[in-house]
Amino acid sequence: MRTDQLISTFVEYYEERGHRRITGSTLLPPPGDSVLFTTSGMHPLTPYLEGRPHPLGKRLVNVQRCLRTTDLDEVGDATHLTVFEMLGTWSLGDYGGPLSLDWGYGLLTEGLGIDPGRLHATVHAGDGRTGPDTASLELWQGLGVPVEPTVEDNWWPNSPDGTDGSDRPVGPCGPDSEIFLWSGEGPPQSTPTRDDRWVEVWNHVMMTHRRRADGSLVPLPRRNVDTGLGLERLASLLQGKPSVFACDVFDPWRRLVPPLWPLEEPDCRLVSDHLRSAVVVLGDGVRPANTGRGYVLRRLVRRVLTVLWREDPSRSLGDLPEELVRHTVDHFRQDIRPAEVLRMLREEEHRFRRLLERGRHVLTRPRFQGTLTEEDFHYLHDTHGLPRDLITSLRQE
Repeated sequence: MRTDQLISTFVEYYEERGHRRITGSTLLPPPGDSVLFTTSGMHPLTPYLEGRPHPLGKRLVNVQRCLRTTDLDEVGDATHLTVFEMLGTWSLGDYGGPLSLDWGYGLLTEGLGIDPGRLHATVHAGDGRTGPDTASLELWQGLGVPVEPTVEDNWWPNSPDGTDGSDRPVGPCGPDSEIFLWSGEGPPQSTPTRDDRWVEVWNHVMMTHRRRADGSLVPLPRRNVDTGLGLERLASLLQGKPSVFACDVFDPWRRLVPPLWPLEEPDCRLVSDHLRSAVVVLGDGVRPANTGRGYVLRRLVRRVLTVLWREDPSRSLGDLPEELVRHTVDHFRQDIRPAEVLRMLREEEHRFRRLLERGRHVLTRPRFQGTLTEEDFHYLHDTHGLPRDLITSLRQE
């Protein structure tokens, strides 16, 4: 099943159950959201999860493109991408978690033909502030799906994305139940927390509380359900592929990048992911800069160039086939000319070359031959525009 078929099957399944499809937003979150980029399907819906009536009703479904910088160091493995698409459903004060999980099970097994024996679930085991999620536990037991209770892994969010600047997540939260699909050879073994061949594909969050900045939990006046299913991750499993980079959305990248730039597999994955992500970010209107969203874009391009130039400094983004850019902007339905994207990538490459030359020259000064102090790092950044990671990389050459 190709990704476009997976999307249509998903959306139609939930439309048959009274959900209205909403248009996914760009990577740029709505005004007032504290994150740089949309990291999940629920971000654009936060006001409605907190109580505002949605104009399309209480049951929603959509496809949302997302970007997560927290996973940058994981990119290159079998399951992580920087830019990806999330299939999402929402119940805004309507049905509860058990029905959401029951429908999810039905879509996976009947709609997509997944063997129920390849499924495993996890649920919230309870902690000092909230009790166990017995409703989800009993649902899975009734369906005959193995289920594992956990504490921290089954409370969403459990990371600092979307905070007020502190290290404590704020906003809607609650227990979740995650659905895993077995990716290994032979019959399933062990449990998701003990065997990474169990791949998480779908998270169903029961939005029961709002977490305040001081960490306290306040019950929400209206209970919601928020689910998110990673499109490329599930597509790769349904297509019998060993990684997300082998699913059909990466077909042209696998065909065109290796002949252009011979790379080891992890590096080829990183280059393809970061360039594809940079194209999407540019297509959503972000431009390279030294701060904020522009710096995320700049960092993606520089990570690509660092890999490419490691073995051959003559490699250039100017050689990137326009077909790859066109395929990406068409897939994400973006209104930007591929030639314009390639022009901005080349400009950023030239800017990075000049910065490297200046950095190498500055770091030859006697002051910077020994261990660098925080004052040195601040001076190099503020005076010469050299970020810490680039300084560290240059000193290792």
